[in-house]
Amino acid sequence: MKPIEYLGNKIKIIDQTKLPGKLVFVELHSYTEVVAAIKSLKVRGAPAIGVAAAYGIALGAQNIKAQNKARFLSQLDKILRAFASARPTAVNIFRAIDRMKQAATVADFATIKQSLIDEAKAIHADEQAATERLSRIGAELIKDGFVILTHCNAGPLATAGYGTALGVIKAAAKQGKKIEAIATETRPLLQGTRLTTWELMQDDIPVTLITDSMAGYFINRGKVNCVLLGADRIAANGDTANKIGSYTLAVLAKENGIPFYVAAPTSTIDLSLKSGTQIPIEERDPEEVTSIGGIRLAPKGVKAANPAFDITPHKYITAIITEKGIITKLYTERFKELLR
Repeated sequence: MKPIEYLGNKIKIIDQTKLPGKLVFVELHSYTEVVAAIKSLKVRGAPAIGVAAAYGIALGAQNIKAQNKARFLSQLDKILRAFASARPTAVNIFRAIDRMKQAATVADFATIKQSLIDEAKAIHADEQAATERLSRIGAELIKDGFVILTHCNAGPLATAGYGTALGVIKAAAKQGKKIEAIATETRPLLQGTRLTTWELMQDDIPVTLITDSMAGYFINRGKVNCVLLGADRIAANGDTANKIGSYTLAVLAKENGIPFYVAAPTSTIDLSLKSGTQIPIEERDPEEVTSIGGIRLAPKGVKAANPAFDITPHKYITAIITEKGIITKLYTERFKELLR
């Protein structure tokens, strides 16, 4: 099963909004359709949207008609700006945009379109390799018999690779460890309910679904050995942006003396931001809060807020798991070493 696939004149994706009821593959024939798929969360998860953006840029570039490189780059810039406006919090999309722009800049005009395709495929391969390696590394933190609480969805669907948080869980299970997962529902769009449970069940890993507000109950009663989740952007000091509710879980973990782990490839690290206070937080449509599946639950006219992410200060994070190692302190210095 391939969540994202480049097929030359189109991109094939799994429509994550249809899961788990239906496994629907959608073909995207233009870069504007890819942008729309990212905005509507048909493609979601920081590494996955970076991969989708790279392929979307390559797809859009194939239709550019220009007589010289300068005109080509000018038209390509319009495509790059469209993807830059798709979602503001996850840094992977901006890293993909930068890589695609650089690939176009250094390429010969005669081969520039193929160079963009090659770079997009390289970005995808890099994410696949990174998530597989960080999963093996992170599995060493998971002991036999552990019950792991995870939030939102950080599996193959979200990474177009092996997974981050769910990748660690899968890798630990493949090592023969008897583990179980607890998945939060992850309101308002229920990524935990719809996607995380589905992915874990595909791998025959025992999982229990709980509402977001039940997490404290299970943690306080000693039914959770660690909290493990992904990240959409990590600032230089180790502050982490992830799905709304992650900060709450970090505080609960700290208060109850259990580890709080973040699993993310180094492509998620943003050294240009000193701390999490500088990470932009996406505000999504309030109707995602007042309705579920198109059915209104709240009174008409009620005011609703819908920040998609929150920031977990680094003091609450036990370790950040990357494909280049596990980091527990001196985040800025270590990140600089890893990203050289």
